[in-house]
Amino acid sequence: MKARTTPNASIDKTENGYLLKIPAGDASSYRFAQIDDYFGLARKRFPHHSLTLSLRARVSSLSLPGTWGFGVWNDPFGISLGFGGNRFRLPTLPNAAWFFGASKENYLSFGDKPAQGFLAQSFRAPKFHPSLIPAGLALPFSAKTTRRMLGKVIAEDASALSVNVAQWHRYRLEWSPKRVVWDVDDVRMFESAVSPNPPLGLVIWIDNQFAAFTPKGKISFGVLEGKEEWLEIEDLALDEN
Repeated sequence: MKARTTPNASIDKTENGYLLKIPAGDASSYRFAQIDDYFGLARKRFPHHSLTLSLRARVSSLSLPGTWGFGVWNDPFGISLGFGGNRFRLPTLPNAAWFFGASKENYLSFGDKPAQGFLAQSFRAPKFHPSLIPAGLALPFSAKTTRRMLGKVIAEDASALSVNVAQWHRYRLEWSPKRVVWDVDDVRMFESAVSPNPPLGLVIWIDNQFAAFTPKGKISFGVLEGKEEWLEIEDLALDEN
């Protein structure tokens, strides 16, 4: 696995895991710390076609500004989870399954699913769909129309989780071709038939970015001011299903 950070962020090895930390700062710069197993690979060579991920985790605050989490995805934006540090790839539609923390500035849903807070979330999308052409043409004129078209192409599912993320919990994500399940402390929290298309890569991260595509068609993205924040993980285990 590869550890990557922006300047002054850090990833430190602990006795049983890792501490991912981003420094305090204003809204003028992107800050992230990320561990993944796909760095430098073309998407078609991402390592996982199914996976069970388990770990213990906690974060520094109940309301981190930006995003954080752990799971699998296809790196659809062609960069890191945010704005830095990876080989260029052309953007594509999202395929992901993860535990996802999103501050109130975020709105990562193309439908009516939960899009803020601490989520169990998955996306499934084809590599290409004919509707993408009119969606792209409509974007300069009607973001609401584009969002509605994308919602017909991108299958998604999500559930807001009532978990005190600042305390230690054991998380388990089981991704198989027909379903995804999310467990916290050995309790089933959510199950979905929206299983992302492989291959995908493992990602564990914390950053200060936000991105939103709201039901009203408002598109916004950027970075947020924040204090020093961290994500600590222990007992990381991966099992190919």
